[in-house]
Amino acid sequence: MFVIGCHLSTEKGYTAMGEQILAMGGNTFQYFTKNPRGRTPSKTPEPADVEGLSALIREGKIISPLAHAPYTYNPCSADEGVRNYSAESMHRELEFLESIPGSMYNFHPGCHVGQGAEAGIRMVGEMLNRILWPEMHTMVLIETMAGKGTELGRDFTEIRQILDQVDPALSSHVGVCLDTCHVQDSGYKLEPEDDGTSNVEKVIAEFDRIVGLDRLHAIHLNDSKNPCGTRKDRHDKLGEGYVGPDAIREIINHPKLRHLPFYLETPNEIEGYTKEIGILHGWRTE
Repeated sequence: MFVIGCHLSTEKGYTAMGEQILAMGGNTFQYFTKNPRGRTPSKTPEPADVEGLSALIREGKIISPLAHAPYTYNPCSADEGVRNYSAESMHRELEFLESIPGSMYNFHPGCHVGQGAEAGIRMVGEMLNRILWPEMHTMVLIETMAGKGTELGRDFTEIRQILDQVDPALSSHVGVCLDTCHVQDSGYKLEPEDDGTSNVEKVIAEFDRIVGLDRLHAIHLNDSKNPCGTRKDRHDKLGEGYVGPDAIREIINHPKLRHLPFYLETPNEIEGYTKEIGILHGWRTE
């Protein structure tokens, strides 16, 4: 099954997001748990609204909705108050997500702001060990990052090091979300060579060697406005950036990736996302 969707707003509710993505030709979606750039507490959804989405999931119409943590969370901040706010907020959100079957939860590992990557990695691991619990069902995903400033997760090795900090009793609840724009911008070249030679297989093999494909649970499918290694994190519409249509086709059809859910975060509104979902269905081989 081709599991494809895009980022949607929770404004009209959880059931409405499920119905909206189905009308767009998709079968999954991503959403922010609350205002991505603020600290306003998230509104408590109506139980009937959550149940409406859950019913669509149980019926197999919606697959693996992906909740995205706000950008204001920084698990490795130099400020203990920010670290505590991040951990406590994430734990509350994970408790809520247990009510939505098949949920996944994606977060940015944060910026160490001069403390050094080693200290930052340790802090992220400490937070995960604090907020996870053995009986949980939601899969928590660390996102691969573009490497701006002091961002953690700028390469596969840092992702692996964070995973290694997690208590073995909890590690089955933690995986990775690979962002194709971030990977490209961080220095893993997805764009083809000038002669058309593909680089996708090399990047997949490198991820498997360092992290392991068994830890990969989702892909943010984005093109990039930047050539490889610029560390700027600027998403582009599919096929219009440096990653390009050939690499994107290869990614969604790759035998080691095609079973994963793909989430669009391209610079689009609903009309543009609907168009891209249609394009991807055309590029997908069965």
